[in-house]
Amino acid sequence: MPPKKNKFTQISKQSLQRLPYYLRYLHALRKNGTKNVSAPAIAAALRLHEVQVRKDLELVSTTGGKPRTGFTVDELIVDIERFLGYDNVDQAILVGAGKLGQALVAYRGFDDYGLQIIAAFDNDEAIVGRDIGDKPVFPISKMADLCPRLGVRIGILTVPADHAQQVCDEMIAAGILAIWNFTPVHLQVPENILVQNENMAASLALLRKHLSQKIASGEELS
Repeated sequence: MPPKKNKFTQISKQSLQRLPYYLRYLHALRKNGTKNVSAPAIAAALRLHEVQVRKDLELVSTTGGKPRTGFTVDELIVDIERFLGYDNVDQAILVGAGKLGQALVAYRGFDDYGLQIIAAFDNDEAIVGRDIGDKPVFPISKMADLCPRLGVRIGILTVPADHAQQVCDEMIAAGILAIWNFTPVHLQVPENILVQNENMAASLALLRKHLSQKIASGEELS
């Protein structure tokens, strides 16, 4: 008989992507002294469908919402943070310590999401051996040795596009299982490797298209 599925394994990618928005809203409520909140209130505030929000929260909440009082804000925050892994710090490395890479390494806000970049890698002799903030920059050749020793499984990729696939292959060979890809390249990876793409060119194209449509329609831009 197959094992019974845990409800936490059934959440969709779309629901998972909505959870950080719920969490941000809940933190704002707690800061304002709100103790309880209902799914309809969250849906209205975030302009989402009430049924959608209720189903998302039922998948991650350990206590569930009550008919009159809704969810306890503090408890729901804990449940979502635990589900997303924010209560456990995941260590990551970054490959490609150019301007974008340096900005990501120096960004302290990742700590709020349970992610800590512990080192960067690059092949530029002007960068290797330096520190970005308090994070060292190593040559890429050291990645295969250091990643297994440090037990790091998350890699952030910010290299130039023409080097992306090669460096991706090296990251996987070093034991990286999840890659946050900031290059415009569609990476070819084995089935057991997760790639999350942050394609800024595609996002900018969507913004420009939206803006051009607004201008063409004569809609007031304010």
